[in-house]
Amino acid sequence: MRTLPYFGAKNSINPGDTVFHQVSPFFFKDQYNEPVTEQTVKGKIYVCDFFFTTCHSICPIMSGELERVYKAFASNPSVMILSHTVDPEEDSVSVLKQYAGLHGVHDKRWLFVTGEKKHLYEMARKSYLLNAEEGDGGEDDFIHTQNFALVDKERHLRGFYDGTDSAEVSRLITDINILLDEYTYKEKNN
Repeated sequence: MRTLPYFGAKNSINPGDTVFHQVSPFFFKDQYNEPVTEQTVKGKIYVCDFFFTTCHSICPIMSGELERVYKAFASNPSVMILSHTVDPEEDSVSVLKQYAGLHGVHDKRWLFVTGEKKHLYEMARKSYLLNAEEGDGGEDDFIHTQNFALVDKERHLRGFYDGTDSAEVSRLITDINILLDEYTYKEKNN
């Protein structure tokens, strides 16, 4: 059976016992003005990206590609998408709700989240490893990345994809299915 690799720093606690990088706890608000934390994604596989609603370059392409992912797993409650704004001053809850509607999202399987800029940027850089540039989330800091991260049910990073490339997003869809199969196999053999 094929499995996906783990990404990020690994730590050895004891010989033969490895702890993989894990997405840090977080707190955001979604397009429904409800809190979104690591508990929201507990027991779920999710794809994450960083965008802003007024972007006219890569973000519309990325959101269009995420629509494919959203539709591909429409009947699977174990798969979610978290789209984080990089422009929280402009992208209020109501703006995010309108943007979600433009992409046919009317449920909680694809959440568009906002929060404190510093926290959003720290998550992009240190938790999701989607941006290697240094920054402090201050007024002059800006992240603009086309990359998606695939996160497993334990909040480990399992893949990275160019969200502007339809072949890469097709690979993401395949990898989500591989990850789902991995969990099915584990459940049957435990």
